[in-house]
Amino acid sequence: MSTDRISKLLEFLKSEPNDPFVLYALATEYNSKQDTEKALAYYLQLTRDHADYVGTYYHLGKLYEKSGRTEEALSTYQTGMEQARKKRDMHALSELQGAYNSASGFDDDDDY
Repeated sequence: MSTDRISKLLEFLKSEPNDPFVLYALATEYNSKQDTEKALAYYLQLTRDHADYVGTYYHLGKLYEKSGRTEEALSTYQTGMEQARKKRDMHALSELQGAYNSASGFDDDDDY
């Protein structure tokens, strides 16, 4: 099933090579299949070519965390928070802040 979705998304990508939604969907599909290398490539393409596609940063950060790359995850969350502020996307900002805090070792019960 997932391979069928990837095939369809790759076809969409041929006709719309710069569509951020298709790139994001491909990254998400590869991530769900545990194909970290391909997922990472698509997420990084999104951050490079579509920096304002805010949803990318949360998932890229989580992928970095899962790979033990905490510093890169923290940097990714910070960049995502900057982009969310620019877009005034408070929901994304809140999610990214929570992910950043968690990756930093803070949790909601900690005193700051």
